[in-house]
Amino acid sequence: MRVGFAADHAGAGLKRELLRRVAEARPDDELIDLGGDGTDPNDDYPDFAQRIGEAVRDGMVTRGILICGSGVGASVAANKIRGVRAAVCHDTYSAHQGVEHDDMNVLTLGARVIGSEPALECALAFLHATFSDEPRHQRRLDKVLAIERATIEGR
Repeated sequence: MRVGFAADHAGAGLKRELLRRVAEARPDDELIDLGGDGTDPNDDYPDFAQRIGEAVRDGMVTRGILICGSGVGASVAANKIRGVRAAVCHDTYSAHQGVEHDDMNVLTLGARVIGSEPALECALAFLHATFSDEPRHQRRLDKVLAIERATIEGR
């Protein structure tokens, strides 16, 4: 799996740690650092949400892990990009269930909210999960995608 990582100034430290630890836990994955090293306090979450979102949308990565201070702003911004289904998950159940039921493709984390061990556990739960092909989950995803299409088309 190709996984993109990005972070604003508040999330850069956690991003570095997750890149290292996910590489150890999932050596067959290709991990791509899409920026945010923490040196510039003007590195804002919308910029990195756009990088991750476009990488997912364009097929450069299969999934993305996006980190800001709370995870909320990054999630809001990433969800503005067509094809992105991002959510803040600070527990492993939500991290895997978001993929299994909702086809979530971007995990957002709050570096000021979650510690490095729970963040790693959430990242691994997210990356190990696959979308369920159960009819009820597909039906719900289809409804979400219809909302997305209608919004883009201006209806």
